[in-house]
Amino acid sequence: MNTGKLSVYKVVLAGDGNVGKTSLIRRYCEGKFDESRILTLGVDFQTKLVSFRNRTVKLSIWDIAGQEKFATFRDTFYGGAHAVALVYDITSPASFANLQRWQDEIQSVVPNVPMAVIGNKIDLVSVVSADAARSWSYDHSLPFLLTSAATGERVDDFFRGMAWLAMQEQVRRRTVS
Repeated sequence: MNTGKLSVYKVVLAGDGNVGKTSLIRRYCEGKFDESRILTLGVDFQTKLVSFRNRTVKLSIWDIAGQEKFATFRDTFYGGAHAVALVYDITSPASFANLQRWQDEIQSVVPNVPMAVIGNKIDLVSVVSADAARSWSYDHSLPFLLTSAATGERVDDFFRGMAWLAMQEQVRRRTVS
């Protein structure tokens, strides 16, 4: 384990309302899943220590409200992000179709931030084809992963991947400056 100063990386989860961003974060940070829907008002965040490649880092995980009524000030929360997850619900074609809008919104604030595409709710019957989502991700040069906050499937992989993207971004920022 790294015994030096603990690195902190800001990771943002963005996407339409009700795609499961809050549930993914709660599953990862607290090991819990709650069936009831809790509307995120503006932004919420949690932190979690992640052991990765013989280092421990702290993720500051930001849960950005997806409802349109929060769009006017959402961009204020993207600054300083080291990595962003574009989350969609595999049962909602609209949430998948809106990924481009989310990507554009975020890149207008943090142009070179690394992103990944996360299809959530794989415990339910998919309406959005995994092949279509994988193809969209590939066309945008973004990693792609399917998860379930309800069962916990691939949630650890998702956040470990975000930690890796964030660490790579920090190295890139040091090299550029």
